[in-house]
Amino acid sequence: MAAVTLWITSLCRAEPGYGGWSYVRRLDGETGAAAIKGAAGGERRTSAAKMSLTALSEALDSLSDLPKDTRVTLRFADPDLAAQLVTLDGAYATAEPDAWAAARAALAARPVLELVPASTSAPANGFLDAWAEFGLDTAKSRGSFKAAIPKPNLLKFPG
Repeated sequence: MAAVTLWITSLCRAEPGYGGWSYVRRLDGETGAAAIKGAAGGERRTSAAKMSLTALSEALDSLSDLPKDTRVTLRFADPDLAAQLVTLDGAYATAEPDAWAAARAALAARPVLELVPASTSAPANGFLDAWAEFGLDTAKSRGSFKAAIPKPNLLKFPG
């Protein structure tokens, strides 16, 4: 069975405020540019919950080219995300119903999923945080934003 690891992070400055998110996807056991991809984005007048759910949805949507039975390990920085994902009517569900519905649909499409909290001191988090900050800054100046992380940058990913 194929395996892939996803790393996600998000941030938000004052709610509602500017927010950013990022993800990196790496096929386990493979190297090179074809084995890794990622994206970052941001929004204005958003919440921390929405940015976490957007990062999750975008990362899971990036798996559309892989078989449904691909084993997925999700490494996430939001300490509340795992608890919220197993609660049908938690704070994220009530605060951001549209983002919640998109995240739940993306999760339902992936039956083999392992949730692993990421250490805040892990080098991968610094990389992801920088791209989430880029998404936030770009959203400040241009509005809603989403773009692929360039391959030369992804090849430096420490995860």
